[in-house]
Amino acid sequence: MSDNEEKKVYAGQLLPDDKGMEHIIELKDVNKSYDGNQVLHDITFFIRNNEFITLLGPSGCGKSTTLRIIAGFETADSGIVNFEGSDLLKVPAHKRHINTVFQRYALFPHLNVFDNVAFGLHLQKVPAKEVEERVNKALHTVGLDGFGNRYIDQISGGQMQRVAIARAIILKPRVLLLDEPLGALDLKMRKEMQIELKQMQRELGITFVYVTHDQEEALTMSDTIIVMKDGYIQQIGTPIDIYNEPKNAYVADFIGESNIIPGTMTKDHEVTFAGKKFECVDPLFPEMKEGAVNDVDVVVRPEDIYIKEEDDAYVNGTVESIVFKGVHYEIIVKGDTGIEWMIQDVDPVEVGKRVGLTVDPDDIQIMRKSRFSPAPGSYGVRGVKDDDITEEKA
Repeated sequence: MSDNEEKKVYAGQLLPDDKGMEHIIELKDVNKSYDGNQVLHDITFFIRNNEFITLLGPSGCGKSTTLRIIAGFETADSGIVNFEGSDLLKVPAHKRHINTVFQRYALFPHLNVFDNVAFGLHLQKVPAKEVEERVNKALHTVGLDGFGNRYIDQISGGQMQRVAIARAIILKPRVLLLDEPLGALDLKMRKEMQIELKQMQRELGITFVYVTHDQEEALTMSDTIIVMKDGYIQQIGTPIDIYNEPKNAYVADFIGESNIIPGTMTKDHEVTFAGKKFECVDPLFPEMKEGAVNDVDVVVRPEDIYIKEEDDAYVNGTVESIVFKGVHYEIIVKGDTGIEWMIQDVDPVEVGKRVGLTVDPDDIQIMRKSRFSPAPGSYGVRGVKDDDITEEKA
């Protein structure tokens, strides 16, 4: 990639490949600190018009701060935030064509559902007839026909969430920001609302920017996912790309279960790990030399490992535990080289049995070493924990 092309990369989104797509919001080199502690580091990405984009990461990663800067509730220390080509940072929060739905919906308990939804219109002094038409349309959109006269303490958590969304969309924002809005709901309701939110976004034609720490939510609803940690963007991509082609060990472990193993490559399409050589679909990275021993991280998802009879052609080990998870069994196999493997299979295996493990070439993902790589000697670690990572910079 040339120097000019490098400058056009927005944290993994290559702008020339995005011709014809309108960027409604662009962030470039946004930084933010609190009391000398920097919480955002050169945050750079764009948001397409009518896109459902999710900021995903653990608590304290900077996702909500990024959202609040877009909303206007926080100011950036430096950087650029453009909205449809204009400097958004110069526009007061109440004048931005952006609305926010928070985890705590901030509904007014003394008002009924209708008046909660109509609140913003009343502030704008919209005529009563228009208010009624727009409120009824908004309630229909979120599936709350006939709920206008109910008070907040008379509806469920999922219905409260719909009221909060109706109140936000009734003002016709270009962008709707949602800060962990499903966090207060039970598991069954969250799953139902994930599907409903995505359908709602498509029907409304509004850009949704969603913040969550829940990987399943992100994979279920998003067109694009931005994975964050410690104020840095780790990867940007579609749900399929993020899951199947993680950029480093942190992303691989955070998005679903992973077996992350140290390996080496000396040539294209061949990797050595767990004492065996495997075919893979990945070539050497451009900076690597053919014939040299190049260290890499290898990711194998638990559902991609096949359990066979013990054989010298396979990675062999002993079944240590098996747990029924409903749709599959979670099986832990202690390999003969010390690696502890997690396998997900629909067929049970007896604890203590000797087995062989194998994986297809296209299910082996190769990653560069990074500061999130498993520390030397941590062969029993499935995935990456904060105290298992090396300290080198990525």
